[in-house]
Amino acid sequence: MTSQDSRVLTAGEEHDGLRLDTFLAGELPAWSRSQIQRLVKEGAVTGPGTDLKPSTPVRAGQTFAITLPAPQPATAVAEDLPLTILYQDADIVVIDKPAGMVVHPAAGHNSGTVVNALLHLVDDLSGIGGELRPGIVHRLDRGTSGVMVAAKHDAAHQELARQFHDREVEKEYIALVWGLVQPGKRIDAPIGRDPKNRQKMSTRARRARSAVTRVTWAEHFKGVSLLRVAIATGRTHQIRVHLSAIGHPIVGDPTYGGVHRHVPGDLRAVQRLERPFLHAARLAFTHPTEQRRMEFESPLPADLQSVVDDIRERQAPPEIPE
Repeated sequence: MTSQDSRVLTAGEEHDGLRLDTFLAGELPAWSRSQIQRLVKEGAVTGPGTDLKPSTPVRAGQTFAITLPAPQPATAVAEDLPLTILYQDADIVVIDKPAGMVVHPAAGHNSGTVVNALLHLVDDLSGIGGELRPGIVHRLDRGTSGVMVAAKHDAAHQELARQFHDREVEKEYIALVWGLVQPGKRIDAPIGRDPKNRQKMSTRARRARSAVTRVTWAEHFKGVSLLRVAIATGRTHQIRVHLSAIGHPIVGDPTYGGVHRHVPGDLRAVQRLERPFLHAARLAFTHPTEQRRMEFESPLPADLQSVVDDIRERQAPPEIPE
């Protein structure tokens, strides 16, 4: 987009009862909910009624028109930060995000983010994601490491955002969880804001969006399971919330019950973790302009691999002398 962009969106049955900002943010994945809220307050959204608010409930069949402003130049500051680039061309850049790095500037994190690093490494990131998060199509939690893709221009951004929205992107994670989880386990539970704690997500939220998580592979130890987990949706904290909801929180996750004060000796390595044991190991999508399928993988980082190695060693059966 080089100028204002007008869209007309019609609510379906699955949107009935949603807040207006939630509905619009779900249909416009390149725009954050806070950006949508600002546009509603500024009068950029029209529809049934004359006094639309972000909280206005949407009814099935209603049509809304929204005028999206042209992308703005990035205002985040470029910083020379260590960031591994797995691939880049004129359209996209694929990175291996380290744990502990926030994806984009926000309150309390004005620097040291993936966006700051990308602005140093890439000349012209897409501005469609908003001034403080150019190029960002999807996010990983601060404590999650692994593969991410960013867009270098607005057309690439729109196409990648469409693929994420339409569930055409394959995302696979590696997680260590408490307890025994079998491969093939499917968790289908909508996710929304926790009604008692707005900083958390929950499967018990009054307003929730569909989310499906599948366990594709498992290695079992005494007390914990190492999993490969696939998601088509990308709800906030989805894997962490879903695994906690079935009684198997991610090891090292303080928000969703994954930190145990007392652990057996053969699991003592988990106490070294300074973050949840969650890693974005694989990402597959279609190139936004060349239309070829691309797949990228990231091995477990050293902090997570060392925990697995220690558990394997301590729980290995004793060798039987010949």
